[in-house]
Amino acid sequence: MDSMKLPIALVAAMAVQLAGAVWWVSQQAATISNLQDTVSVLNAENKASDKVNMQRDILANSEKIEDIIDYIVELEEEGEETASEVWDDIELIWEDLDGMTSSLMEIVKVQGRIKTLENTLEYLTRTPAHSDAR
Repeated sequence: MDSMKLPIALVAAMAVQLAGAVWWVSQQAATISNLQDTVSVLNAENKASDKVNMQRDILANSEKIEDIIDYIVELEEEGEETASEVWDDIELIWEDLDGMTSSLMEIVKVQGRIKTLENTLEYLTRTPAHSDAR
């Protein structure tokens, strides 16, 4: 190994490459450190904005819930009057239905009487089948 001779240009090129690699690695480390700092700052900002947004949304939703509760209470108050009106309407419908059923029963009875009269008339107007004129 004593007799190994390297050209000075090769040694210089390797030293420059080694220095470049060290510089590149240190730049990458600095960039990573800077990005980590930026990410931690952004996380803190996001947490703060998330908290503010959540408080705003909770306030807006609580107002909407209060509006919905007021609307439900109003409907319930109107519903009490409406329910009695609906029951009155149902009673009227049942009365109409009862009257209509009675009318239909009378019509069926009349149709039965008409059919009986038609049969009687047909029997009376039929010509006798016997020649002795009975």
